Amino acid sequence: MRNTFAVALMLAATLGLAACDKKSEDKAQDATQHAEQAQEKMSEAQDKVNDAAKENAEAAKAQAESNKAAAEEAAPAVPAAPVATPESK
Repeated sequence: MRNTFAVALMLAATLGLAACDKKSEDKAQDATQHAEQAQEKMSEAQDKVNDAAKENAEAAKAQAESNKAAAEEAAPAVPAAPVATPESK
């Protein structure tokens, strides 16, 4: 009798807990939603990486142009034709 009552009580508790548990379909839908959100976040992150790469390329181009302009300014001007002085004759 005691054994039968314990088995019946455990069976009732198991069924009660199973009724409260989320169904696997709900879990699958939640997982799908989370996967979609993760995909969107990855896409946004990739867009940011691409934007940063573009900015770096533009900055490198601007730096190269700046270096070229600085080199041109620093280069000595083409000397004019030597001026004849009375001492050089």
